[in-house]
Amino acid sequence: MARAAALTLCMLALAPALSQAESGVAKRAAVARAAGIAAAYGYRPVLGSGTITASTTSAGGSKAAMAPAVAAITSKPAAPSAATAMLAVVPAAAAASVPAASSAAKAAQAAPQCKGNIYLTFDTGSQAQAALIAETLQKHHIKASFFLANEKTVNGDYSLDPAWAPYWKARLAEGHVIGSHTFDHDVLVRDAADGKLETKPGFGSSAGKVRTLSPDQYCEQIRRVDQRFVELTGSHLDPVWRAPAGRTSPRALAAARSCGYTHVGWSPAGFSGDELPSEKYSNASLLAKSLRELRAGDVVLIHMGIWSRKDAWAPANLEPLIKGLSQKGYCFATLRDHPDYSSSFKHP
Repeated sequence: MARAAALTLCMLALAPALSQAESGVAKRAAVARAAGIAAAYGYRPVLGSGTITASTTSAGGSKAAMAPAVAAITSKPAAPSAATAMLAVVPAAAAASVPAASSAAKAAQAAPQCKGNIYLTFDTGSQAQAALIAETLQKHHIKASFFLANEKTVNGDYSLDPAWAPYWKARLAEGHVIGSHTFDHDVLVRDAADGKLETKPGFGSSAGKVRTLSPDQYCEQIRRVDQRFVELTGSHLDPVWRAPAGRTSPRALAAARSCGYTHVGWSPAGFSGDELPSEKYSNASLLAKSLRELRAGDVVLIHMGIWSRKDAWAPANLEPLIKGLSQKGYCFATLRDHPDYSSSFKHP
């Protein structure tokens, strides 16, 4: 299509020469030029009855016409309207499509050739790196996925307090996926014998204490994030959740499914290590491990700030990780596009 469009432009450029040539010799010279141009673009000039028709051969061996490009140029002495007649074989719609075809070809050439997607996911934490994470994703035009709990932040408030509404509204507007991480950051301890679940919340009135929840109460911990998110942004969460510390059980997963949430963990290679002690696991070693091991389809776990880590991971590693994976040919997407989770999202 791009070849035909380019050939059309060349043929149109020859129109004045054809119409102004008064002698048969001049006409034949112009036609010869047209034939040469056709050949240069991969079309075979077909001579016969004083005409030249540019054609090509399809993969199946049949001759394919160059439509809607210029189909034929007469080499016979032409009436004054011959040039107009020649131009008439290029429909207005086809002529208008030439710039569009050219732009599309350029866009296709410029589009990155991905060998697969990597899925960056961010869990709430101290929120010390919240601004940096947002800025880095914006800078590299990356959409990611976030999992929210109501965690204490370095500002002295909590991550689902009204003060965080602008931040979450902005992430929502940017097209990121946003799911639940349970309201109180309830880490599953074990399935209790009576059909209930024992959990240890990180925040709230029972912080640090083991408590027993029914499946409905556990589900409510997941849904409570959605309720607060609606209050802050006017929008619901996406139907995905991540268990704190990644601890799940068949009972916990069933409870979440009963209220419409699909669990998303992370890949073995996707553990960034940002919650490990920096004295033993340096940022450089963690980055090298991620770049060495991550593959297409992997889900990466990153926190928005870890209280216990001395040398924060994100300021040192997030952008180098993105650049390094991009250089390897990977692209980035949200969980909405992950083959294992896409069916959980409601598509318009």
